Amino acid sequence: MTRPRFYLVAATLVFVMALGISTTTVQTQGGGGAAAPARTRQQAAAEAARQAKQLTATVVGRETCLGCHEELGAPLAGTMHGKAAHPRSPAAAQGCETCHGPGSAHVEDPSDPTTIKRFEEMPPRAANETCLSCHNKSTHALWEGSAHDARNLSCSTCHSVHAPVGPKAQLKASSELELCGNCHKAQVTKIKRVSHMPLAEGKMECTSCHNPHGSTNVKQLRVGNWINESCISCHTDKRGPFLFEHAAGRESCVTCHDPHGSNNHAMLVARPPMLCQRCHIGTRHPSTIYDNAAVQARSNRIVGRGCVNCHQNIHGSNHPSGQALVR
Repeated sequence: MTRPRFYLVAATLVFVMALGISTTTVQTQGGGGAAAPARTRQQAAAEAARQAKQLTATVVGRETCLGCHEELGAPLAGTMHGKAAHPRSPAAAQGCETCHGPGSAHVEDPSDPTTIKRFEEMPPRAANETCLSCHNKSTHALWEGSAHDARNLSCSTCHSVHAPVGPKAQLKASSELELCGNCHKAQVTKIKRVSHMPLAEGKMECTSCHNPHGSTNVKQLRVGNWINESCISCHTDKRGPFLFEHAAGRESCVTCHDPHGSNNHAMLVARPPMLCQRCHIGTRHPSTIYDNAAVQARSNRIVGRGCVNCHQNIHGSNHPSGQALVR
């Protein structure tokens, strides 16, 4: 290729790439997404105005707040936030103004939304700062930078201080499964399958395995640093170490199992022998798939549970002759 032609091709590629980037930018900012930046600027301006006005505001006391917001004070009294006997509760500090800020400016002009903290109108992370001023230990310590924080969720997305529905943690739904299912619809659907985790029966909750406020491992797991450590915290008989290990199980339990539910026995992602043949396709057994032809031929390897008829200790064996996981 000659030098002029090379430059012409290079210039054309640069132009096409620039056009693609420009088109993507226009599509991202067009349609329904155009209001998002304007909304963000509006929230930031309101937050700045609110902070400026609260610098000169003073505390007016809980009774003054309840003079207008009595309907919000009654449900709060039955929660930990409203128990003044608890030294770390908002009620033990400045009551309503512990969270919402000094209320003198709000009393003078209730119509001005910038005179008081209205969490439903604040940017999520600005609202979260108030909650994190107390809830910053134990299971909440890793919230900043967590998956939910990165997606710009606020504490009030799941929790309600004044109108909780759930029996614990002041959730906005009657149960964790219902609340988490608002976003994680695929996982909740799997729980309704034939073989599933006992969440629907109330023996487990989503937080039995996951910490929604953040963790140091994958999928916000509550226990361990990888999936297997979380699983064997309950399934201790699969812990090992084994003399002969099943490589697939050692690598990850979800290689064979779907942790939320399946229509197969033991929450398997596929039925044996099809499940096993995803890896074992060229060993001592024929490398052809056990399909309808194998059924018609009455293959003894497809009867009942398939491979597990013989290889019973599928998670691992400690028997000196258990290299094939048969004992």
